Amino acid sequence: MKVSKLKGQGSVRSGAVQSWHAIDWQRVERNVRGMQTRITKATQDGDWRRVKALQRMLSRSFCGKALSVRRVTENQGARTAGVDRELWNTPEAKLKGITQLERRGYKPRPLRRVYIPKSNGKQRPLGIPTMRDRAMQALYLLGLEPVAEVQGDWNSYGFRRNRSTHDAMSQLFICFARKGAAPYVLEADIAGCFDAINHEWLVRNVPMDRSVLRKWLRAGVVEEGQLKATTAGTPQGGIISPTLANVALNGLESELARHLDAKLGKTKAKRQKVNTVRYADDFVITGDSIGFLKNEVRPWVEEFLAVRGLQLSMEKTRIVSIDQGFDFLGWNFRRYKAKFLIKPSKKNVKTFYGKVKEVISANKTAKQEELISLLNPMLRGWANYHSPVVAKATFNRLDSLIFRAIWSWSKRRHRNKSAGWVRKRYFHSEGNRNWVFSTTVAKGNGKQAKVTLIRLADTPIRRHKKVRGSFNPFDPADELYGEKLHQERMLHDMRHRKQWTSLYRSQHGLCAHCGGRITRETGWHDHHIHRKVDGGSDRLGNRVLLHPVCHVKVHSLGIIVVKPGCM
Repeated sequence: MKVSKLKGQGSVRSGAVQSWHAIDWQRVERNVRGMQTRITKATQDGDWRRVKALQRMLSRSFCGKALSVRRVTENQGARTAGVDRELWNTPEAKLKGITQLERRGYKPRPLRRVYIPKSNGKQRPLGIPTMRDRAMQALYLLGLEPVAEVQGDWNSYGFRRNRSTHDAMSQLFICFARKGAAPYVLEADIAGCFDAINHEWLVRNVPMDRSVLRKWLRAGVVEEGQLKATTAGTPQGGIISPTLANVALNGLESELARHLDAKLGKTKAKRQKVNTVRYADDFVITGDSIGFLKNEVRPWVEEFLAVRGLQLSMEKTRIVSIDQGFDFLGWNFRRYKAKFLIKPSKKNVKTFYGKVKEVISANKTAKQEELISLLNPMLRGWANYHSPVVAKATFNRLDSLIFRAIWSWSKRRHRNKSAGWVRKRYFHSEGNRNWVFSTTVAKGNGKQAKVTLIRLADTPIRRHKKVRGSFNPFDPADELYGEKLHQERMLHDMRHRKQWTSLYRSQHGLCAHCGGRITRETGWHDHHIHRKVDGGSDRLGNRVLLHPVCHVKVHSLGIIVVKPGCM
């Protein structure tokens, strides 16, 4: 019987698991997170022999393999097959897939090439691996991700846990909103980043099994029935590709800062007001003058990228004044006289409205509730994305344009009816609002429910809570900070407010540690009984409410909190 052991975490016997549904996923997640925590500690200590040993142990463990198979069979690409046309869509196939994740004799299949349209009219190539190759990438990513987090630049926000475009936006606000901020920006984009990264550089510098990595990079692609060799790049579509790209670009911020400190001295370098913010392969670098950015920073960046086989896109790279403004991640960053504002970019607004119009035009004969069900997720998602910036005027303008499109849709359906009849049929009054596009639908229990098209302007504008640059989700020392960050970000989410209400009632309003009353004055913190860094979940059964002072005490002294009623 095959046994895979994780030191300090017990053992999991793969031969003892007879079905996919019999796997104890909570234990699997804890074991994997425990190993990732140890890899993080070894990386921080610079003990690379131990890092390699722990990565090898994780890649051979049953827990790592099971979690990898679950990831690739439950994500959005689970129904897209590779060149072998094989899908792991049954419990039996998933369990069998675990046994196929062996390094010995492993040879990846070529990628299936597909193309998706880009916003500029061009097409983006994607490489679709087979299910087995995807699972192998997910398996080795479990060991690579903790290392990449330790080595990552503080202001790199793409494809990293607990980091998003909103964090990049918030960091730029910090850079530009303060008095005496840098007046110029090098707005840069890397030409074909994923397709051009030098293979030999990746093999030499990515801290993972080099033999397996080289096989992935040289697997080739099948396009229009023809097998083509891959001599550069890491395919977009592979699970591990974003992390490989991040590893390649790590140091853009930290090494640039060290270069300037060494060349100019720390005092003079600080006067140049250089700040680097990166999201994936897009980045901006601030500076005190055009000449400095053009003659000092840009040549260094080009040299940094050239070593990795990359180069800047000439058409998308430029130096601009913050008074002129620039677009980044769907927002426009610009200083208006003495005030710095972030707004949705004109291009992003135009693209979004075009998609809304396209949905309306493509559903001319659909029922009203069907059209609302198609539009509401689009409107809600776009509004939530822009809710942390100055977007209220944009929301109002778009609401007006969408109303006109909906009004045209309504009139077209009843050409022989009057405007008053159409209005009464499709639009109603709610409170102080008139012309609300809504209807009622029958529910299964004989009752009726109202379905209303949401209004963008109803989305509240709330500042995003930025993640700390040094935060590492795999480091136990950051567990308390991670819990506080999660709570502050979710404070205004109604779903999470309902969860906290449920916890409060289950604890009878008492702190789970000291038993004291939790009030608005004392405040409260949402604590995970089994730490997230150890694989603990966000389920209510793993969470309790504590006083803030008790929360700090629990983490500082390593106290285990028992959920009330489970003693």
